Amino acid sequence: MSAGAGAGNGDGDGDKAQAGEPHSAVEELLLGGGRAYTRQEVAERAGVGPERTRQIWRALGFAAVDDDARVFTDADAEALRAGERLIAAGLITEESETMMARALGHHLSRLAEWQIHALWTWAGRDPARPVDGAALLEHAAVLLPEMELLQRHVWRRHLAAYAGRALAGAAAPGGHGEAHESGDVRERAVGFTDMVGYTRMTRGLDSTALGRVLDRFESLTGDVVAEGRGRVVKTIGDEVLYVCESAASAADIALELTARAEAEPGLPRLRTGLAHGPVLSRFGDVYGSAVNIAARLTAVARPETVLVNTELAGELAGDTSYTLKVLRPVSVRGYSRLRPVLLRRG
Repeated sequence: MSAGAGAGNGDGDGDKAQAGEPHSAVEELLLGGGRAYTRQEVAERAGVGPERTRQIWRALGFAAVDDDARVFTDADAEALRAGERLIAAGLITEESETMMARALGHHLSRLAEWQIHALWTWAGRDPARPVDGAALLEHAAVLLPEMELLQRHVWRRHLAAYAGRALAGAAAPGGHGEAHESGDVRERAVGFTDMVGYTRMTRGLDSTALGRVLDRFESLTGDVVAEGRGRVVKTIGDEVLYVCESAASAADIALELTARAEAEPGLPRLRTGLAHGPVLSRFGDVYGSAVNIAARLTAVARPETVLVNTELAGELAGDTSYTLKVLRPVSVRGYSRLRPVLLRRG
């Protein structure tokens, strides 16, 4: 609601207008200006059809808005124009722009939620007191440039890392994989690791204690995966998904995760499933039968064990660093006779 909304409608509405002032001021700071345009107007300014703007808006994950609502800004128009320039340059198509918008919206919305929570906490939010709009705006004005600097730096470092891997893969014989607009397909090792008994454990923990367990789990898995030259694809509650360029790297990471978790007081035991095969990397996520098999193997693994598929076991065969024991076939969703192989240190 704007600062002047409800003026002259009684004390109650006046209070609402006042309460809306901090929100409007912070929003204008974050958006680089006020909401000024309807969908048709921002589409005309950007040179993009209204239906196209609606499609991108939905892909970014924002709530639907009425066509006559003034919710768009100059920055929205410039972002649309930037997308058109990428299409004109041949880097993306209209279809892949929508997929890119969906991926950006998914990942950045989680980051934004955490940052606003941090800002809210830093501003000393006390539920018993009204929001100090001036203090909140001051904090936001100080923090926003620092957040943008940090995000830009980390983004560029990741660009450099991925570019290095892509160039190294292209230079290696048979290592370039198959690249196309919807993603990159190549042979990779995929790992799923989860905490055993997580659901039961959460029943006896308050939110603070649960947060500490999750923080420790994410820190442990992130450190071990990074040390093993893997990449964390995502963490979902009690489970982490990671990928590696080699089966040996994935095996070392899985075994190290198990060992470190055993030494961690208060952290549940872990179990891991690994699979090797063609993996489609697409907008930050991974897909394919190897991903599905790794997840199924994790579900049937015992605590403190690592199960791998026969393809990954074949990659490790003959390496005395590991011992491999073929187990009886199991029936899991999507695979009637999945044959796990137990992996241990040699």
